[in-house]
Amino acid sequence: MKARCDKLLKKLAEMNIDAVVITSPINRRYFSGFTGSNGVVILTEAGRVLLTDFRYTIQANQQCAGICQVRQVNRGITPADVEAVLNEFGAKRVAFEDRAMTVSEFKGYEALPFELVPASDEISSCRIVKDAHEIELMQKAQNCADAGFAELLKRAKVGMTEIELRNELDYLMRKFGADENSFDTIVGSGPNGALPHAYPGQRRIQNGDMVVIDFGSRVGGYCSDMTRTIAFGQPDPEMLKIYNIVLEAQLKCLSILRPNMTGSELDLCARDYITERGYGDKFGHSLGHGFGLEVHENPYANSRSQELLVPGSTITVEPGIYIEGLGGVRIEDCCVLTETGFINLCSTTKDLIIL
Repeated sequence: MKARCDKLLKKLAEMNIDAVVITSPINRRYFSGFTGSNGVVILTEAGRVLLTDFRYTIQANQQCAGICQVRQVNRGITPADVEAVLNEFGAKRVAFEDRAMTVSEFKGYEALPFELVPASDEISSCRIVKDAHEIELMQKAQNCADAGFAELLKRAKVGMTEIELRNELDYLMRKFGADENSFDTIVGSGPNGALPHAYPGQRRIQNGDMVVIDFGSRVGGYCSDMTRTIAFGQPDPEMLKIYNIVLEAQLKCLSILRPNMTGSELDLCARDYITERGYGDKFGHSLGHGFGLEVHENPYANSRSQELLVPGSTITVEPGIYIEGLGGVRIEDCCVLTETGFINLCSTTKDLIIL
């Protein structure tokens, strides 16, 4: 954590900024280790402080030992509390998370006697390159998801509702060690599979259905994210065709995935292939996104992504085809870039599973 704070302060010093106020829960955790729901981190070269209230002071002192000095304030942390710390350290030009503040919150900070500099991108970009410990936690999270899914395949059957399938998988991921889900599990059966972010409902799975299941677990704050599409009985011939196109598109992307390529190059690989096969207008979302403390974070793989995928960054590879009234197919792996290639954290087969 200390090294992370040092890195951020060095980056901001190059912008002639001498303090940063961190208010978002994700970045607060990343730079201080604090996981409570109420806190503000203030970093300067002269001192590093976490403001929180009575409910969290013991926890904060344990989690932030050697990183930040913990100071107890009232439950509603005010701009005046932040001002007192900034004045103590002689701050003049202060970075803040412009994308993490409401208009009301910003108005309170705007009144402070400092030059405020929006710096959400600079602050969050520190999280793009993962260290070995972060990668280990993401691998553990993915292992829980793989194990839970493997057990789900033994229990899933025709007649279950989408909600029942979701609940079973959520339970199994926790059974195998997940702290919690990294997002709400998506289950789309039959025609509902055409909804890329289908919310599980009371529809019962029928013989011949293809079912899209998008899920992930969280361990130590870090996320996994994967999608598999499975069949219950023999599926429709067109759905089989679509499955093979999506699979081939994903494999093509994985075959070229490497450091120092752009996200748009990766996205185009899948998009061109799916378009060549006649389904370009049925692949309407981005190919992928980074993941870490958030399940969706930088970098991204879409048509506009000019940022390079660098060693230590993460990216999902998840092409899909969706046909209203028929169904959908998505296959997703979560990957970590290395110096020479990438590590695929997922171990579940991508061959079509027919139950």
